[in-house]
Amino acid sequence: MEAWQPDQEQLGQLVGYLRDSLSGHNQKAQIHASMMLSQAKSAPDITNYLTNILCSLPTSLNLSPENSHLARSSAAISLKNIISTRYRAIPPGNLAYIRTSLLSCLEDPNSQIRNFTGNVITEMVKQGGVLGWPEIFPTLLSLAGNDAGNVPTQTQEGSMSALSKVCEDSKKSLDRDYQGHRPLDVILPTLLQLTASPLAKVRALALESINIFIPQKPRALLLLMDPLLSRLFQLAHDSSDDVRRYVCRSFVQLVDVQPEKILPHMEGLVSYMVSQQRNTDDPDLALDAAEFWLSIGEHKNLCSSLGPYLPTIIPCLLESMVYGDDDIARLEGDADDANEEDKTENIKPQFAKSKGARTANNGPSSKKDINGVTGSTSLDDALDEGEIEESDDEPEGANPEDEWNLRKCSAAALDVLATFFHQPVFDITLPYLKDNLNHPDWPNREAAVLAIGAVADGCMEVVSPHLPELIPYLISLLQDSEPVVRQITCWALGRYSQWAAFLPDERAKASYFEPMMDGILKKMLDRNKAVQEAAASAFSRLEETAKKELTPYCKPIIQQFVRCFESYKDRNMFILYDCVQTLAEHVGPALAEPELNRLLMPALVTRWESVSDQSQELFPLLECLSYVATAMGESFAQIADPIFSRCIRIIHQNLQEYLLAANNEAMDSPDKDFLVVSLDLLSSTIQALPSAMSNELVAQSQPRMFDLLRFCMEDPSNDVRQSSYALLGDCAVYVFPQLQPELPALMPILIQQLDLDAMPDAEAESAFSVINNACWSCGEISLQQKHGMAPYVEQLYERLFNIISNPGVPSSVTENAAIALGRLGLHCSEGLALHLAEFATLFLQSIRPVDDTDEKGQAFLGLNRTIVNNPQGMESCLLDYFKATAAFKNFREDDLKKSFQQVLIGYKTMIPNFGGFIGQLSAKDQQKLHNTYNV
Repeated sequence: MEAWQPDQEQLGQLVGYLRDSLSGHNQKAQIHASMMLSQAKSAPDITNYLTNILCSLPTSLNLSPENSHLARSSAAISLKNIISTRYRAIPPGNLAYIRTSLLSCLEDPNSQIRNFTGNVITEMVKQGGVLGWPEIFPTLLSLAGNDAGNVPTQTQEGSMSALSKVCEDSKKSLDRDYQGHRPLDVILPTLLQLTASPLAKVRALALESINIFIPQKPRALLLLMDPLLSRLFQLAHDSSDDVRRYVCRSFVQLVDVQPEKILPHMEGLVSYMVSQQRNTDDPDLALDAAEFWLSIGEHKNLCSSLGPYLPTIIPCLLESMVYGDDDIARLEGDADDANEEDKTENIKPQFAKSKGARTANNGPSSKKDINGVTGSTSLDDALDEGEIEESDDEPEGANPEDEWNLRKCSAAALDVLATFFHQPVFDITLPYLKDNLNHPDWPNREAAVLAIGAVADGCMEVVSPHLPELIPYLISLLQDSEPVVRQITCWALGRYSQWAAFLPDERAKASYFEPMMDGILKKMLDRNKAVQEAAASAFSRLEETAKKELTPYCKPIIQQFVRCFESYKDRNMFILYDCVQTLAEHVGPALAEPELNRLLMPALVTRWESVSDQSQELFPLLECLSYVATAMGESFAQIADPIFSRCIRIIHQNLQEYLLAANNEAMDSPDKDFLVVSLDLLSSTIQALPSAMSNELVAQSQPRMFDLLRFCMEDPSNDVRQSSYALLGDCAVYVFPQLQPELPALMPILIQQLDLDAMPDAEAESAFSVINNACWSCGEISLQQKHGMAPYVEQLYERLFNIISNPGVPSSVTENAAIALGRLGLHCSEGLALHLAEFATLFLQSIRPVDDTDEKGQAFLGLNRTIVNNPQGMESCLLDYFKATAAFKNFREDDLKKSFQQVLIGYKTMIPNFGGFIGQLSAKDQQKLHNTYNV
């Protein structure tokens, strides 16, 4: 077959478009080039042309080196994209041409072209599979290892780089069995050999490639574990920083995979990691070494082995927590910028969070996670203002303070070790604190305060005797001339807020808690925006820990919040919302006091009216209002109407935009987070208001709320459906007269949602949250609809039984499903009685962990009524039922106790030797049955 040749005229045109598409000199030409390239993608031989330009661009085109590089780079990018999206449509001959041509580019003297080539090779393997290009692996390994003895250095490096990328993108498929062979059985031993290459880049990339597979624990790697460890100890003293960096990463990964292999070498590893962490010339290497302590901290046995080495490790961590010279130059004398407007790129994207899955105890889950601010106690989670927070996807131009670095990693490691060892860590840290808290240089003062905060959780008991002296000093540092010191001090005080909030003596509270609270509150209006953010985050932490202890201080707190609403710029407004909602969550009805209502609501309403329906600020604002509505109850009524109407409008608009985008590829789909926060606020409003007003708001909503809810219940987004089913259940509880006529349209959707077989495996965690709320809403509807649930009993039973009988379903979901099943039996016991023998055991197992709440009582009442209709159905689990009956204590309804008694008496008449039967129970259970039910 004749070799393919390009048409020279078409080739020249395409080269021109490719060059212009990446050139920033002429925007008009760039736009035109992009349009022409988009049209060219449909040409039958486009992949051959792009490959030809990348690999063998003719010199006859007389391009400058710069333009030649632009054209080839653009060709590589376009080729990769076409392979990614249209691989199956590329003719076999063209694929063969691509494979044949690409290898020559690995010899290119330009490292960027070699890099682009590696990307294309990786995409070819990813789309075509391992068997689509099996020869690429031995070829790359041979080139990288210089098997021929004359492979140029750049080709060895380019081949190893390409292989590393293929390993990253195809790591799972490389460990699959192909007719009795696994590619990794050959690749991993060869990679280990390549770590001995004379080229540092090849050694580093080979080790990086091995590291890719360590978390998977493939058989081929486990067989190589001892040779790998031996090689790592040899490479530990490599002259290349890159190689030593990957050595550190290898050990970090091996801690999780084979900790027993690490333990015998701990003394040497401690010495090695400390020496690498002190490498001031390569901060990336130092960071990778510091990660070792965090990894060790997750394994109790390994962590305990660090005890003898703490005097070596802790000083190294403390040294690493001091800002470096570059950071000092960047941070020193930060401007008083509180009055400056925020740049758009400095405002972090916001993501809505559902208020939580409904639990078997009929409420949102206790873990709060809104706007990325959680109630967690771990150091990296607690530093909500970005002190210690790792992120892999920093936007371009992001604040360096938001990046994960050696300083933050060291502080997190100190926290981990303090939590494990307690006093020994504090004893080693204390002399450092004494030397540096009053240091004339602010970086040392700042690092000392960071250390105080880092040991707070782990060393609270041993630090406490020092706090009467430390806390006033920290409060004085809130006036430090350096904003960075004020910022870290806010955070550290927040870490000790629980100690101060729960001091037993009121005088001690007045001496420590009140000045702490007042100091942080005042810093919320610092002249520096970063300090404002740190103070607001610290106060949110204080609210989380102090809880109802803040009730007497609500007025001054809200007064300061209102001042912040008047002066904050956009970025800090988001954390202010969290402060308000956290206060509302923990002081609850105290916010409904008329004076507090008059202070807070005008500020929230003013902001509410100024934020557009398209602004991401709506996410934290609506979430905040959800908590405020719940706390204020009827006092929220004054603004409920416009808020409810706006939520309806936002939902309607979002659904309309989604339908338009679904039928128009040129349109972007709307952000579903607007649906989530609006649905949650509708739920909170319905719960907060008097029943008559909630019913009126729902009845008068335009468009009709239930028409919108029906669409949301079938939305592709799990988050949207989770909030939808929470709202559905709340409607059953609070506005059932409005919901009841809609049930014929909504119940089939609810029943379909309960189908486990329709749940995508890839989204299991969030999908279970949806099913959880669907189960909860099903139970609430059954409670209200009563006998009207009869048409749905069979379908609901099938779905709920499948949930409680599936061992892969989380316990919280099976608990809610069991309660829904029991509540269904309250008024449809005849229908369920037919299935009693099948579900009774699973019901008792699922509901056992649930507290004796009203919901559990209602479920048992439904079960008891079902038993009355089919007492023989309990034969296989009757003793378990008697145990559950004896264990139930919290009778809020006389009907429940009477129903238990009725069932017991019924069995007493049915079982000839009843005394002998219940004699199989423990003496304690027998006594309870006798005392409670007189049987």
